[in-house]
Amino acid sequence: MTKNIFLNKAFICLIFLMSCSLQKDIPASFVNLKKLIPNIEIDLRYHGNHNFLGKPVTGYESDNVYISKEAATAMLAIQKELNSKGLGIKVFDAYRPQKAVNNFKEWALDIADTLAKQEFYPNVDKRDLFKLGYIAEKSGHSRGSTIDLTLIKLADKTELDMGTGFDYFGEPSHHDYKNLTEEQKNNRKLLRNIMEKYGFKAIEEEWWHYTLKNEPFKEKYFDFNVK
Repeated sequence: MTKNIFLNKAFICLIFLMSCSLQKDIPASFVNLKKLIPNIEIDLRYHGNHNFLGKPVTGYESDNVYISKEAATAMLAIQKELNSKGLGIKVFDAYRPQKAVNNFKEWALDIADTLAKQEFYPNVDKRDLFKLGYIAEKSGHSRGSTIDLTLIKLADKTELDMGTGFDYFGEPSHHDYKNLTEEQKNNRKLLRNIMEKYGFKAIEEEWWHYTLKNEPFKEKYFDFNVK
């Protein structure tokens, strides 16, 4: 009888610890961006097949988008200003688990896997992805204040023409790429100006990629699943 009581108590304690662990999966310092900004468009590419791997990425269990509270607050202000001009935000990625970055590395080392090459890296040899900086051991996305996005027209949700698609590996994605139409240049400038206005900084190689300058977790890389 005593043994059964002990086992029951142990089982209850185990369940309690498991539930606490589950509750901590998504830190309180992160925000579900869709809940904060209901009219934001989400196209979380790594949750599905439309990405440079051609398949879902490890750690993306749903199409929810998470980002730090500080970055989310800035995104809310950006969306409000864009909405006043008939525009809005579409998000491709934000917080990214470290396990997803590891998945990218595993994929990059499998030279034979070129399922999505034609769309995402037609002019880049897969063996050069590390050397060229497209794949790395760590990603700022895992710190929780980096976002990949574009602009859309509110009326019909169509994306503004940026000259390339999201995650196109190559010079046409660089901010200083010259062989663009005036419309494409202006659209990239519009995105960059409003992101920088609200405290984000760009990287020169990817027109869609922005990181909050005063990000709260500058040295911490998270690994909770997107769920």
